[in-house]
Amino acid sequence: MAAPFTLLVLCWAFRPSCGENPEWFHNISTSLFSLSGDIMLGGLFPINQLSSNLSQRTEPNNISCESTNDRGLGLALVMKYAVDEINANQTMLPGIKLGYEIYDTCKQSAVVVKPTMSFLAAKLNKAISVECNYTKHETSISAVIGPHSSEMVSVIGKLLGFFLMPQVSFGATSDKFSNKLLYPSFFRTVPSDKWQVEVMVLLLQQFNWTWVAVVGSEEEYGQRGVQEFSKTAENTSVCVAYQGLIPVYTDPKAAITTIINNIKTTDVKVVVVFSIATQAEVFFKEVISKNLTAVWIASTSWAINNRLTSLPNIETIGTIIGFIDQTQTLDLLRPYTEELFTKLSEEREKTTFPAQKSTGLPANPCPQCWKLSSDNISLVTDPAVKHQAFSVYAAVYSVAQALHDLLECNSTACMQGPETKIFPWKLLEVLKNTSVDINGTHLKFDSNGNPNMGYKIIEWVWKGSVLDFVEVGNFYRELTIDKTLFTWHTANSEAPQSTCSAECSEGQVRRVKGFHSCCYDCIDCLPGTYRGNEDDIQCKKCPLRKWSLIRSNNCIEPTFFYLSWDTSEALGMTLATVLLLVCQISMGLVFLKHRGTLLVTASGGVLSFVALLSLMGACLSVLLFLGQPGDVVCRIQLPLTSIFQTVALSIITSISLQILYVTEFPKKAASHLHILRGPGSWLFVVVCCTVQAGLCGWFVQELPSLSEYVAKMKIVFVREFLSCPMSPLSGFAVMQGFNGALALISFMSTFMAAKPLHQYNLARDITFCSLFYCVIWVTFIPIYIGLNAKYRSIVHVSFSLASNLGLVAAYYFPKCYFLLRKPELNTAEHFCTFLEGAPVTQAQEEPQPLKESGT
Repeated sequence: MAAPFTLLVLCWAFRPSCGENPEWFHNISTSLFSLSGDIMLGGLFPINQLSSNLSQRTEPNNISCESTNDRGLGLALVMKYAVDEINANQTMLPGIKLGYEIYDTCKQSAVVVKPTMSFLAAKLNKAISVECNYTKHETSISAVIGPHSSEMVSVIGKLLGFFLMPQVSFGATSDKFSNKLLYPSFFRTVPSDKWQVEVMVLLLQQFNWTWVAVVGSEEEYGQRGVQEFSKTAENTSVCVAYQGLIPVYTDPKAAITTIINNIKTTDVKVVVVFSIATQAEVFFKEVISKNLTAVWIASTSWAINNRLTSLPNIETIGTIIGFIDQTQTLDLLRPYTEELFTKLSEEREKTTFPAQKSTGLPANPCPQCWKLSSDNISLVTDPAVKHQAFSVYAAVYSVAQALHDLLECNSTACMQGPETKIFPWKLLEVLKNTSVDINGTHLKFDSNGNPNMGYKIIEWVWKGSVLDFVEVGNFYRELTIDKTLFTWHTANSEAPQSTCSAECSEGQVRRVKGFHSCCYDCIDCLPGTYRGNEDDIQCKKCPLRKWSLIRSNNCIEPTFFYLSWDTSEALGMTLATVLLLVCQISMGLVFLKHRGTLLVTASGGVLSFVALLSLMGACLSVLLFLGQPGDVVCRIQLPLTSIFQTVALSIITSISLQILYVTEFPKKAASHLHILRGPGSWLFVVVCCTVQAGLCGWFVQELPSLSEYVAKMKIVFVREFLSCPMSPLSGFAVMQGFNGALALISFMSTFMAAKPLHQYNLARDITFCSLFYCVIWVTFIPIYIGLNAKYRSIVHVSFSLASNLGLVAAYYFPKCYFLLRKPELNTAEHFCTFLEGAPVTQAQEEPQPLKESGT
């Protein structure tokens, strides 16, 4: 029901949109602060400023408040305008006249108590009696509009709450008044500072300003604002580097100097100023004189106050971003006030009004206001008053709507007439559920008496010498800003940075230093740890089977690489293998061509071909180290390489033992040589191969499969070379050690063997090839142990090829040279010792020819 009636009011009130004033303007009363009516409203406004010295007050007498506060007076006129408009249109409260009593608070708690007590006085006798039950206590005032400041509300709020008298403030923003246990009858038409603090912190986060100072006035509004801001910032990433309070009731100069010095010391670039306008003015005068520049965040109390906007050189202090309530403009307020001042001027011409000091009485809280004229229109055109006027207007209309609902009114009449007793507690119950449409704004209160209103975010922008308030964002439930609209008063015209420490890089966590969480050192997350969130102060360990590199933000499952055929290492080893194979095949062809000759027979005959083939097999088996490993490849890789080498070495060892036998036991050699060179050699080779096969079988049995090896692998890498497991390492050592033992036996058997005179020295070839083999593999051990998996595989292949080359080059190459370059020496005389067991004839010095004597 509320909306239609209010809409009719507005339609009627604002019908002269083309410039003609409403007719009811001609009937307005010139009584500024008192108007009789059926239902009375009380108004508390800071109309004057203190002129007494409270420190010298010794008696509870009147306090002198004589200097006019233009802003407070302008807001008082707004209340008069709202009441006159409601009375004129008669659709909100038909047949009922609203009256008002407007008092001056002088912004002093000692002053505001007196009018409050008069509000609570009984309507009949204007007295307050001590009673046990005030249910039937009809107060002289049905509701209170005001006061403006949180300081004043904190003085009278609980007293009004005791009587459950509705109180609608148009400026008290402290969040403590949302506590309905302490302030059960409090409402307001401006947002709570709780929301202002939250939107301030959100704004700071938008620009990543995490290192800020907060300054407040040392009274209810400023103290609560500083506390709420610090508390909210503590739960976010914003750190309060310094907080200070500007004294209100004592000389603030020394405190302000300390505050400015601390702001400079902490090196903050953003300062939140939660102060009433008077103290903010004093503070910024000192800021200007100290040439301090920063980004200043202005609370609603001074964001557009002319005390601040008119300060000389205020534009030199940096960027000012302010918060103001989301309100509407009262288009008829100025013409109404002009009409009112015109009427006052006309009355002045007819009546003489004696000048007198303020007595604090509602009849005349502003004696000098009798002299108001059209020249004083700035009282309602001041930007701060124009902006806050809607809050006063909405406060009056919300009470009127509650009265409309309480008296059961429609657009033409009320079910309960003017004689109805209005008990404050009944009006309070109705007001809690009241909503009203005002100038297109739907106003309603929540359970804590707070309105559904948000903020506009403005920036002070100077265009020459003219100050303009540019709207850069707004807030209601969520923050919306347009960063392109900001004008930064900085050297580079960009948003300044205000942080205690630079942002950490990827994969770094913060180690807080000192008392502020925003001051920190950046610590690298080590391999195997990661930074999960930007605000982490400790690196987290990677989950099982995952790993990370240094300075990582996450962990990943490891990947493997191997010696693929297209890598440079693999191509090099393949080329070496091919060349070695070509060399072996060439030597094999030479031996094959001369297979019946004595040299080939002395070199082992058929066994020399078997040895050469096994060396070819060993050469080819190293290719198993290339390409992607698998379970089958890993099981045959080492055994094949080892057993091929065993075949060749066992044949060479059998020949070296024959040489040892011939040279050490020449008398027995001839009769047993055919056995040793025939079945004995084959048997020896078979036995050696069998032993090596057994060792290889044991190794394969103990060797884990590649799948098991990878599954049990300790993950301490992101990318790793994958090679076949060499486990147990002792198995590889035993297999290679067996081959080394054969080579060592060969070397020991031939190293000291006597060289037959004028015969081919087979012992020399075996000595060198076995020596090469032993030296290569002894060198392999320390190199192999000190390498990672990738280079172990490369070294293993390289040393296998090198040892293979050593055997071929030392054993077969000299014989091929002999066969190809000295075939005439391939006779029985040069091999009789090794083929027939003939006694070794030591090489002797050949006799020198005698010189002929001259006769």
